[in-house]
Amino acid sequence: MDIQGAAPAPREIDTSGLPMDQAQALVLDELRALTERAEPFAAILLMPAPPEGRTPAASVSASASASVSASGTSTAERVRALKMIRPGLTALCRGLAFVAPADIPAERAAAIHSGEQLWGCPTMATQDVTAARAWAGARVGG
Repeated sequence: MDIQGAAPAPREIDTSGLPMDQAQALVLDELRALTERAEPFAAILLMPAPPEGRTPAASVSASASASVSASGTSTAERVRALKMIRPGLTALCRGLAFVAPADIPAERAAAIHSGEQLWGCPTMATQDVTAARAWAGARVGG
């Protein structure tokens, strides 16, 4: 790793047009790819609106359910994927910025956020993509 080189720009992962289960699977795939590069990174996660009455963080972290989603991945598979990449996130991820759609109520937007304890790296949640980009950029020194 070249310490003198420019810090990489935060990776923007846009899942805003997908159903939540597909969005979660894509985020995990993209984060796995980032950890495999073995370089520090930050990511901005543009998330879809959470379904009414259910929090995405709970559906990612609930290991008991094995229901298969429309994307073909079960909750259990997503939990296993997160457990597999978490050491890489802890070592390499400088921050994950979760961005909820601006046109939903703040309390529903807050449901997309899951904290450092789940991901193993600093996190923040907002409905302001500009704020997310600034936060993530600062986390990688950009």
